Amino acid sequence: MSIRPIDVARTDGGPLWVEAVATPAGVEVWWDEPRPHEGGRRCVVRRLPDGSRVDALPAGWNARNRVIEYGGRSWRPLPGGGLVFTNWADQRLYRLDGDGEPVALTPEGPARYADLYLAPGRDEVWAVREIGTTRDLVAVPLAGGPVRVIVRAQHFLMCPRLSPGGGHVSWIGWDHPNMPWDGTELCVAPLGPDGTAGPRAVVAGGPAESVVQAEWRDEDSLYAVTDATGWWNLHLVGREGGPARNLTPREEEFGDAPWKPGASWFAVADSGLVVVHGTADRLFLSVLDPATGELRDVGGEATYWASTVSAAGGKAVGVSATPYTPREVTLVDLASGAREVVSAPKPLPERALLPGPEALTIEGVHAHVYPPAGAPGPAPYVIFVHGGPTGTRPMVLDLEIAYFTSRGIGVAEVNYGGSTGYGRAYRERLRHQWGVVDVEDCAKVARGLVELGRADAARIAIRGGSAGGWTTVAALVHSDVFAGGVAHYAITDPESWAAETHDFESRYLDGLIGPLPETRQRYTDRSPLLRAAHASGPCLMLHGLEDAIVDVSQAERFTAELDRHGRRWALLTYPGEQHGWRREETIVSALEAELAFYGLIFGFETPEVPPLKLEGRA
Repeated sequence: MSIRPIDVARTDGGPLWVEAVATPAGVEVWWDEPRPHEGGRRCVVRRLPDGSRVDALPAGWNARNRVIEYGGRSWRPLPGGGLVFTNWADQRLYRLDGDGEPVALTPEGPARYADLYLAPGRDEVWAVREIGTTRDLVAVPLAGGPVRVIVRAQHFLMCPRLSPGGGHVSWIGWDHPNMPWDGTELCVAPLGPDGTAGPRAVVAGGPAESVVQAEWRDEDSLYAVTDATGWWNLHLVGREGGPARNLTPREEEFGDAPWKPGASWFAVADSGLVVVHGTADRLFLSVLDPATGELRDVGGEATYWASTVSAAGGKAVGVSATPYTPREVTLVDLASGAREVVSAPKPLPERALLPGPEALTIEGVHAHVYPPAGAPGPAPYVIFVHGGPTGTRPMVLDLEIAYFTSRGIGVAEVNYGGSTGYGRAYRERLRHQWGVVDVEDCAKVARGLVELGRADAARIAIRGGSAGGWTTVAALVHSDVFAGGVAHYAITDPESWAAETHDFESRYLDGLIGPLPETRQRYTDRSPLLRAAHASGPCLMLHGLEDAIVDVSQAERFTAELDRHGRRWALLTYPGEQHGWRREETIVSALEAELAFYGLIFGFETPEVPPLKLEGRA
């Protein structure tokens, strides 16, 4: 018995944002969830104190946005049960009350909005507004009316917050060529009577220090997650700057890379600070006493908590998971530690079909290994490479992995040098070494599994998406370890990608490879496109036709080069898909094609999926 592609599609993804709301009847919990069977839309769900769940967003509406192309916080619940949200189709802000129809709060046009925040005591929603490559912090009246600019500052902005007394505004900003995990500034400015910010002061951060979240403690100080020590620790920062006090001086992460503006790793509660912390191998949910630094675990058996947490009414809510349970919205009583899963249960396969993962370190490289079902001994393996590359893969239930392990194919997720979750020094291993360190680390893990007697050296493949797709094709052309590769929406030529990609990542390669034109030779030397003739095995490429982050031409040019040099390849494209799969039919098709590909290169039959034809010479 094996896991089906439709099983994967129906459990794929998880909530991005959560919110706890205290009401006279008890605590309400709000979250958004993917709906692959509804065209891939994200629906906001409301769980009432009596335990009932209702869709807070009617069918046909999609709470997503395209700010910095990855999107950011896209909704907030309103007092009384209403909702303010961004709609994917037109990127406008809408208000929804009761059973009525959503009402637009912003005009038609090119503007996009994200990182929504309800400023206390003000009948307006604050947001990051993006028009082309210009961003500012704006206030949008909930009753309708002109949009007001609060802050014009750095090129990129996130985390707008109003001080408890209403006299100051804070935000986090950064400029090219930095990415937000390189260096950001926590800024504070007085808020004038007209609702606009005065001169700003930088109170934490800098060009080599990354602040990723800040919340006001009182009118004079803020809690901030910053990596001044080399780890994203929680600090107390004065409104006027000065030395910050580290509240969590330990080699653990209390934050992560903010790919989506609006992420949160702590929430202020009456009993202390609710914090997500740990490493990429295990994350905990705890209550921090800011006076003593004591941490009290309230996360139970969960091994992972997502970058969204909220607290109200003596409760906290987050998204938890384990190697055997999917990402679930979990409500925690902060006094008793009692936990309750409040999101709808997902259909799961029998436990016997799920692999038992193991965290390994091989030659200093972190990996999570998922053994295959079947007889012991050397087995075919696939190296899974995460995107980013400044990202990580947690050790949680992933039916995409179980789909392969249930068929006798082992999986090893590699958190290569450059990954988050292990401190800044481990992240910095990839600086100017993208296409080298990531490739070498994946090869180290592959060879290590062979030496341990787990993997068959002749049957190891590599696969990844986005930046993981880059590492996949780079490993195919720069090493001889892999029998083939599967690249989802992959970068294949760094110099052309830097020229054609979106604003947020347009200078990312300055830190990953080097600034242009000074280091152009590195781009040439590392380009998979220019070394396609050296591919160690066939390549399956899959790409969405609406991808604004990595254009489909990256895949088309690479497969054309493979073909020109007599290498074997296949390219599948998906209309209506962007950077990642959201539709049920796409998820199913991509999985079936990937299994068929492994059957071809590993030498086994795959009668349960449509055949895949490889172009080029055998």
